[in-house]
Amino acid sequence: MAKRPIQFKLNDADAALFVDEGANLLDVLRRGAGDLTPKHGCGQGTCGACTVLIDGEVRLSCLTLAEAADGKAIETTGGLANGPELHPLQTAFMEGFAAQCGFCTAGMLMSAKALLAANPNPTREDVAEAISGNLCRCTGYEPIIDAILTAAARLQGRTA
Repeated sequence: MAKRPIQFKLNDADAALFVDEGANLLDVLRRGAGDLTPKHGCGQGTCGACTVLIDGEVRLSCLTLAEAADGKAIETTGGLANGPELHPLQTAFMEGFAAQCGFCTAGMLMSAKALLAANPNPTREDVAEAISGNLCRCTGYEPIIDAILTAAARLQGRTA
């Protein structure tokens, strides 16, 4: 199978890889770029565990061709923290017990990050809609929604 060179930004770092034609972005990120934060859940685009941001837009990396990421900026949960300093979403998830097994957390965080970038002051309904493509089999959604609202408030300098 022919390989194709692609280049992209992964969490603000340059990445250049040779990928198989038709390879999905999730496999390329995990096996090629070594970013294990996007999770392989269903592999069919129904669970959202593989959610990443491509040029700020929510995308399911298991359904995205790696070639489509050529020249784009990709964000994963691996790029959320600033060294030892967690992103406010990560802190709110931790403090609010919004992660149990943690398998869905990476996708939830990326969907939430996209929401807060587009809508810094979301309603509870906005949050529920934003994470509607992410399945959680452990906690239920209330702690997750509460954590996202808490992070939104903190980012706005308010208390939740």
